[in-house]
Amino acid sequence: MILSASRRTDIPAYYFDWFVNRIKEGFLYVRNPINSHQISKISITPDVTDCIVFWTKNPIPMFPKLEELKEYTYYFQFTLTGYGNDIETNIPNKEKVMLPAFKELSEKIGKDRVIWRYDPILFTEKYSIDYHLNTFEKYAKQLAAYTDRCVISFVDIYAKNKRNMDSICIKEIANDKLTQFAKIIADIAHAYGMEISACAEGINLESCGILRSHCIDKELIEKLTGYRLNVSKDKGQREVCGCVESIETGTYNTCKNGCKYCYANFSANSVEYNCAMYDAASPLLCSPPIGTFDKITERKVKSLRGDRISNARQISLFDIL
Repeated sequence: MILSASRRTDIPAYYFDWFVNRIKEGFLYVRNPINSHQISKISITPDVTDCIVFWTKNPIPMFPKLEELKEYTYYFQFTLTGYGNDIETNIPNKEKVMLPAFKELSEKIGKDRVIWRYDPILFTEKYSIDYHLNTFEKYAKQLAAYTDRCVISFVDIYAKNKRNMDSICIKEIANDKLTQFAKIIADIAHAYGMEISACAEGINLESCGILRSHCIDKELIEKLTGYRLNVSKDKGQREVCGCVESIETGTYNTCKNGCKYCYANFSANSVEYNCAMYDAASPLLCSPPIGTFDKITERKVKSLRGDRISNARQISLFDIL
């Protein structure tokens, strides 16, 4: 089993005490976002958890407790963009706080376990093509020794984020200009020794040197665990998404980052209400079970472990000859 922690909220930034308590107790609850009275009980013990993928814009609150993860394989999707608080309302200063935090995390756990996400990319009068290119190169130069991979994407507008998106006056960019922009971004990444991929993009950027992203990445997890995974593509994600199957641990309408482009927060009032319900000791994040109204069902989970990967170089016909 692979755990996603989380596409729906920033667990490292705001709820890591809750996550640590769940590790100690060996299980957590997840409420079904479609049928809110259905709750799954999920075992998260090391014997069934092959990997944890953390998604965050600020891992600093985790640093004192990273030792709690010593029995687990994990890596980070670390979003670090050039936006100010007009777009990412509650993120600390990028230059003074978040770039140093990225470096510190990489030094603590290894650069192969920290993936830099410069996404989603949106364009406004302030955040122009030139602004993004200059900022991306500035960050890439600083992060070159701290990560091997970068992920980009272009912003998507959904019904759930349209109101916020309308308020920041996004500029539409033609596909040919997007492709030119992407090519320069790729060239910058490659110049600093980074592999670059695009997350769930409908536009094909392979000609620019940008691969298709696999954020829940089978190949990376196999490299980190040392064994093959018996896992398939995640059918619950969009067709253009390259992720393999994982179990989501987060809750919608609980992220306090306040990003204007966020699809996981539907309303400020819901976020305020849910965050007020947070209890680090509860098995369910920001939403305690409600007596007989909720049905709790144990979800069967198991390790995806396959054959061990040998580190030995395979002998070829040329070696024999």
